[in-house]
Amino acid sequence: MTETIDYAAIADAARDGYMNRVISSVNDHVVHISVMDAPYRWHFHPDSDETFVAVEGTLVIEFADGAVELRAGQLLTVPAGKPHCTRPGGARSVNLTVEKKDAATVFCDAPH
Repeated sequence: MTETIDYAAIADAARDGYMNRVISSVNDHVVHISVMDAPYRWHFHPDSDETFVAVEGTLVIEFADGAVELRAGQLLTVPAGKPHCTRPGGARSVNLTVEKKDAATVFCDAPH
């Protein structure tokens, strides 16, 4: 059965802290919703690109060579193997993330 997913309601229910959960799957990929009010650790995915779709607020994605700010309605794909760190650009951000199902996450140190 086809089911409608109200990701705005899921985001509204997560008012404090960090929440990241799978809400759908598409072929061999999954769609996560992420709500954050603090930075997430530096990491990379050796076997999957990661696409971010900003839904609410500003999502800052930091790389060794600078940062990109995504505002609601904008999308960015981080290539597999590229270290990055995400954080809200204000008090809170909500984004959808698409990556391969069971993609490995490797935590790493921040670049100097």
